[in-house]
Amino acid sequence: MMIHSLALPPSDTEVDAWLAVLTAAAAADLPQLPPPARVEVAGRLCVTPARGRPVLWAAGGGAGVAALLLFTEEGNTHTAFLDVLTVRPEERRRGVGTALWERVREELLAQGRTSVAAMVDLGGPGQAFAEAMGFENVLPMAWYAQEVPAAVPAAGPSAAEPETPGYELLTWHGLVPDAWAPAAAAAHAAMEDAPTGDMDERIQTWTAQRLHTLQQLILDRGGDLSTVAAVTPDGEVAAYTEIVLPDPAGTSAIQYDTVVVPGHRGHGLGRAVKRHMARQAAARHPRLRRIATTVADENGPMRAVNEALGYRRERALGIFQIKL
Repeated sequence: MMIHSLALPPSDTEVDAWLAVLTAAAAADLPQLPPPARVEVAGRLCVTPARGRPVLWAAGGGAGVAALLLFTEEGNTHTAFLDVLTVRPEERRRGVGTALWERVREELLAQGRTSVAAMVDLGGPGQAFAEAMGFENVLPMAWYAQEVPAAVPAAGPSAAEPETPGYELLTWHGLVPDAWAPAAAAAHAAMEDAPTGDMDERIQTWTAQRLHTLQQLILDRGGDLSTVAAVTPDGEVAAYTEIVLPDPAGTSAIQYDTVVVPGHRGHGLGRAVKRHMARQAAARHPRLRRIATTVADENGPMRAVNEALGYRRERALGIFQIKL
């Protein structure tokens, strides 16, 4: 099986071939979901990630593709993330996936990496392949989704009213404003107590610069980003949630992190920022129909918040990891 590396950034022809592989696989494996959008795929392939160096491969004849992210940030140069390893349905069980994995493994060893992780849907061909290659599920998770009309109740506080006494809800589109970036970065640090299972990847220190760098990456890749924050009168970000439309013209969004700072838990702020986020997203994107998010199985508090807001468990997945 001929496997070749792609130059960075790949050409438009290579992006289209990559998209064709992902579209064919999604139609077979996840037919209930919208197909991948070219805006998102091109953005991820052509805009350099902030956290590391990407390496891309394609199998001959458009049979499959693989994308590896070699972390360059301090503390994570021992590991990596396998962002994509996908084979067309009609090309499976012919050694294409194994050939791609061997190229990935060779690169990992050449770069001195001792482990690599990947996000894998459970119960499908991805799990079977990952386990056959020696990966183990180190963080069981699930996708949760809600329909946007159901997420925007007819009654309840208006967008201008605080949903929790003592806090103000602010919405920022694009980058968090400079004046709020340090406080927002401090709130991101509360993610340190989120479940990470046995992952080798280490949590990085949050600064205003790092926050803006990662947010700018979303925008540079063609996505739309909004943040809803619950703030205190003295300027602290007590809670926040983020929503991203990888394709602003599409019908689906991904809710990124939702965090409540430990000293402010127990006041309903998680529900408040997520509810406000859904209203804001529906008003800003009239075509939006679906918001999805992932939650670790052991994160009981956030699963309870999602259930209260009408999210339904959609499908199980896990962070799979292999030691090299």
